Amino acid sequence: MKKVISVRFKENGKSYYFDPAGADIKTGEYVIVETARGIECGEVVQGVREITDAAVPKALKPITRMADSVDIRRMRQNREDEKRAYHTCQECIARHGLEMKLVEAEYTLDRSKIMFYFTADGRVDFRELVKDLAGIFHTRIELRQIGVRDESKMIGGLGICGQPFCCSRFLKDFQPVSIKMAKEQGLSLNPTKISGACGRLMCCLAYEESAYEYLNSIMPMVGSTVRTPDGLGTVLEVNPVSGYLRVRCGTESLSPRYYKVGVCEYVSGGKRAPRRPDPEDDYSGVRNPAPVVASSDEGEKRCAGGCCARKRPAEKE
Repeated sequence: MKKVISVRFKENGKSYYFDPAGADIKTGEYVIVETARGIECGEVVQGVREITDAAVPKALKPITRMADSVDIRRMRQNREDEKRAYHTCQECIARHGLEMKLVEAEYTLDRSKIMFYFTADGRVDFRELVKDLAGIFHTRIELRQIGVRDESKMIGGLGICGQPFCCSRFLKDFQPVSIKMAKEQGLSLNPTKISGACGRLMCCLAYEESAYEYLNSIMPMVGSTVRTPDGLGTVLEVNPVSGYLRVRCGTESLSPRYYKVGVCEYVSGGKRAPRRPDPEDDYSGVRNPAPVVASSDEGEKRCAGGCCARKRPAEKE
């Protein structure tokens, strides 16, 4: 076990572990640390605590010292100067006619370096731009190209849900998001409906993915044959959240009906058979699991389940 503190350098930025070096540091205090970018002043977002050795980097850097009022005042002054540096850099970019979009400017605490973050479609030759900026600011200049997701995190905004961006509000790391998650959740595959302001798939698609994977695994798939109170039928639609199946029974002339999955017995068909709900699982509150019936082709017992209804269909029985 190692004693660590969590330090954050930006309001919505990622927090990093540092060695408290034996000091009693509390949440909300400021510390001076040495990072790959130089000397920085950061806010402690989590005080001294113990975590396992495997959860921290091998070379955990200790804090340099506690920040005093001069350091905090200098940090806040740097934040004000960064705004002016941002506009100055924008003017230089326009003067050189470079195809790049400036996102943010950032000073180190000792003002030994200023970093400019930008996005661009391809590689940009900014050598002349760096010379101009060095002549204006008389310090070391670093230009760093970032992705569109990082841009949204830095700038912030409102998503299609009406809430501030998750990445700029509470997400510390970007998780991989795939189109498979949208398919698993039965969402529209229209890019405009499942993409965020950054143009990438929305991060929130990953929030409930594990729940949908589990619920889909314990329910019959589309195309399966199930036994309902009205006889054998074919599953046309599955709603894993409400726990209802849309089934066509008998002949094609009969209109499909909705059945609670608990009153349906899986018989055969589908790409796979539903598995038995795990009582130890986080989603063990599945109501009325489907009765088990022998499969006609494999002769083994299988079952399906539903969950508490979040959205009730218009027609059910």
